[in-house]
Amino acid sequence: MARRTQPVPHPPPLIFSSTFLFPERYRMPKLSTLLDEIDSGTVLLPEFQRGYVWNRDQVRGLMRSLYRSYPVGGLLMWETATSDVAVRGEIASGGVRQLLLDGQQRVTSLYGVVRGTPPPFFEGDPSAFSGLYFNVESEIFEFYRPISMADDPCWVSVTQLFREGLKPFFMAFADHPDKANTYLDRLNTLSQILHREFNVEKITGSDKTVDEVVDIFNRVNSGGTKLSKGDLALASLCAQWPPARQEMRDHLAVWKKAGFDFTLDWLLRNATAVARGRALFTALSNVKADEFERALTSAVAHIGTFLDAVSGRLGLDHDRVLMGRYAIPVVSRLLELNGGKFTDAAHRDKVLYWYVHSALWGRFSGSTESYLQQDYDTVRDSGVEGLIATLERVRGGRLEILPHDFDGSTRGSRFYPLLYLLTRVKGARDFGSGLELRAELLGKLTSLQVHHIFPKALLRDRYDRNQVNAIANFCFLTQATNLEIGKRAPEEYFAEVEAKNPGVLASQWIPTDPTLWTIDRYPDFLAARRELLAEAAQSFLDELRSGSQSTEESLQPLAVTDAEPDDPRTLQIQAMIAELHDLGFAEPDVDTEITDPTSGRFLSMAEAFWPEGLQHGVGDPVILELDPDEADLPRLEELGYKVFTSVDALLGFVNNLNEAAAGVAESTEREESPATASDDATELESEFGSRIRELYDRARREAGYNATHFISMVANIGPLATAKKLLASRTISDGFSELWERGRIDLTVEALVVEPAFESLFTDTELDVARHRLTQFRYSPKSSVPTPPSTRASTSATAADSVSTASTSEKPEWNGQDWYVCLGEVNDSRNWDDARKYGFVSAGGGRWYSDTLKNLQVGDRVFVYVPKVGYVGAGTVAGSAAPADETTLEVDGQEVSFRSLDLVGPYTHEINDPNPDEDYQEWIVPVVWERTVDRESALREAGLFANQNSACRLRDEHTLNRVTEFFGVANRDRFAQTADSQ
Repeated sequence: MARRTQPVPHPPPLIFSSTFLFPERYRMPKLSTLLDEIDSGTVLLPEFQRGYVWNRDQVRGLMRSLYRSYPVGGLLMWETATSDVAVRGEIASGGVRQLLLDGQQRVTSLYGVVRGTPPPFFEGDPSAFSGLYFNVESEIFEFYRPISMADDPCWVSVTQLFREGLKPFFMAFADHPDKANTYLDRLNTLSQILHREFNVEKITGSDKTVDEVVDIFNRVNSGGTKLSKGDLALASLCAQWPPARQEMRDHLAVWKKAGFDFTLDWLLRNATAVARGRALFTALSNVKADEFERALTSAVAHIGTFLDAVSGRLGLDHDRVLMGRYAIPVVSRLLELNGGKFTDAAHRDKVLYWYVHSALWGRFSGSTESYLQQDYDTVRDSGVEGLIATLERVRGGRLEILPHDFDGSTRGSRFYPLLYLLTRVKGARDFGSGLELRAELLGKLTSLQVHHIFPKALLRDRYDRNQVNAIANFCFLTQATNLEIGKRAPEEYFAEVEAKNPGVLASQWIPTDPTLWTIDRYPDFLAARRELLAEAAQSFLDELRSGSQSTEESLQPLAVTDAEPDDPRTLQIQAMIAELHDLGFAEPDVDTEITDPTSGRFLSMAEAFWPEGLQHGVGDPVILELDPDEADLPRLEELGYKVFTSVDALLGFVNNLNEAAAGVAESTEREESPATASDDATELESEFGSRIRELYDRARREAGYNATHFISMVANIGPLATAKKLLASRTISDGFSELWERGRIDLTVEALVVEPAFESLFTDTELDVARHRLTQFRYSPKSSVPTPPSTRASTSATAADSVSTASTSEKPEWNGQDWYVCLGEVNDSRNWDDARKYGFVSAGGGRWYSDTLKNLQVGDRVFVYVPKVGYVGAGTVAGSAAPADETTLEVDGQEVSFRSLDLVGPYTHEINDPNPDEDYQEWIVPVVWERTVDRESALREAGLFANQNSACRLRDEHTLNRVTEFFGVANRDRFAQTADSQ
């Protein structure tokens, strides 16, 4: 069929309001013309548009559709000559502007693929469209993978084709003379995408306002999150003061670096409170640019004053414990009316008293704007005393903390920050050192961890997840002490630490009655500790209220790190988040309380929450709720949340989304159907299938677990394909996690796969994955193949090549080349950005840290791991270790002293009571990088080797396979290397 070149009659215009009709005009430019108009500054992006959020599968799908001449949708532009609209992009001087309203993701993707660089208006991750390749044989699009593509001429860079045309490829297919013409025809078809015409509908008319156009945008943007009232207000302000949004983002970035993660809407809420004392953003409609600029400056100052107070007086020094975000605009209003400061220490303490109680009781959880306005009016008329009186009236009298208030579980509980607050302000002491948990006493390199007083491993068989993770079972200890105690029972270690440091248990509100320290008295222990915590909290808050104990002393921030997870559920969620991140989806909030926006009633304690959709601004908010019986699922769905009650279901949904976006036919992803496969199945495969179904029956009968999702997979794709699919996933399955909690890992697919009888059905990589998962949780498979060591981080290793292990099998042979290097950024003593920029790795602060680094030799290959971030770089050692003060590095062809470099980190260590015989210097090892990535792009997934040593030999085959593939470097097989050396 010939391609239509003339526009067809357009249907009648759609009526969206009584004030305007749209679309009013349309045109059909070629893609090449659109891209040229972006370069010339004719096509721009309005400032109120969100950033780029597409992932690689969506880009692949768009290119596949264009290559096959499928419809890809039209575009919507706002044609305006006014300069009063804030825009992003290279602005042409004067003339008519085309502001892209609908189609930003598609146009940005095409610009990035064709030009090889993001468009001028770009905000987002350019890796989503960088490195796209086309296979001239299979006619599929994939992103560059060096191992499978490097030596295959059938893979062609799409960007190179668009930039250089067909000429460079005329001789590229010399090894395929019979297919060369076909391949070139396919490349020509691909290059013709530049001539594809796009239907562009336009909104015109000088009478169109930003408000009207935003209304249109919201109506046509059916697949995305609607612009909020804050977005609308900011769009209008940016028309008067274009730098407004960037100014606000800069302030947010400063707070994020300090450990606090706020949003644009939240900051705008504070600025509105300062400028007008109103809760609704519409109050900004008559605010001039200079007035808003002053209000924003004041709001930022007030927020800083509050954060200094809440951190220095209450110890709430990082994002996880900063509760009650929407109480802060009220404090900003109070400070604005009080000359920008607290009257004195007593006044500050009363404000903090109100703040803590407003957060604990969810003052702003429902009808936020109504309660904000009430409190703005109250603070204007009656100050902080009026705020406290209002809260007391709402709570029915005295503001009181009772033992049952500490009934919650997980770090998402409202009372988790209160436990941390008490730890910081009431002199809680470390079980190991006996010192108070204060930065000035513990030293800059010390971090805290949440310690389960009764170890999870001892409770799981007798108590449910919420009881195990009860707030009353938490305390804070130094990382070293937490590791030292490990999984010992309280009846073992309580008496020991009390004898060593008398009074240390009471300082942590631990009941001192030894009869409560046993597993069978655990519920009674929790009840007794809740009594002690409630009493301590009430006492401190009463002190704040009275102002009698006001002090100018300021607590110094402490780092709080996560302990290494030791249960499949936690690892499953972490791996899921890492997998989604690699697929281009947003980072969720974890352990988050979801409340009813109208009543403030508790609805869910979500394990993961994406408030703006899995991709920022696209789709409904998403909740992962793994305890559905304790959530109000009907109300959540009524409010528009998309709720998943299993990790498998969420990942399945995402995979379906990506397959649909990429245009991958479901049939191509599946193996043979079970019916077909059974005809040709070997006797061994049939036996494996029987055992798989037996596992399902036994799990249901013996462990009380009905694996419905699993048996559905077996029915759909067959037993062997099901096993391979589970092993191919980076995330542990729901079934594995559930069976582990029931103490029946022997009923997992992984345990069946490694049975010697079935090993021949699987690849070495698949067997490696299965063994890793099993040994990670201390299950020793009965396999004929030696079990590799566990990948859990070592807690007591001191030798250069020590690795923690749950099995007694021998270490795999080292290939003589590859090293793991841990680049810790604790307390900002060193920084990956420095190491990446100048080519080095480093360690110091004591010989325990630096001695292992000295084992690195010139020519060794290193894979660098940043704790809590992941693997970030691969490179070759270029020099021996030397102290920082004596090190020189080659920079731009010249030898430069390390200390003269422009560095983020100090590479020095301040040690309290230093040992004169110890070496605290930072040691530097020069490295020539083969490939590095930033923190956001790091390789982080469950099952990868990690260790606390600064350097150790990397023997773990699974990790070597993953890091070499990720960084695109050769994986030198140890057997091949041995042969080469003979």
